[in-house]
Amino acid sequence: MSQLMTRLCVALLTPRPARKERGDVPGWVLITVMTAGLVVAIWAVAGPQLAQMLKNALDSVSNK
Repeated sequence: MSQLMTRLCVALLTPRPARKERGDVPGWVLITVMTAGLVVAIWAVAGPQLAQMLKNALDSVSNK
């Protein structure tokens, strides 16, 4: 048990090398903005038709 605790302490206290790569944050921001733009564009074009389809579906369920 003592050996296990020693290994655990050494593993936790040993400094790790710093990572130089921080990820592709601008890429993810671009993907998020483009996705939001696509949603807005599709909603602007198809919004009235989608609203009418939903209204028709709800009316057909409530009439039965």
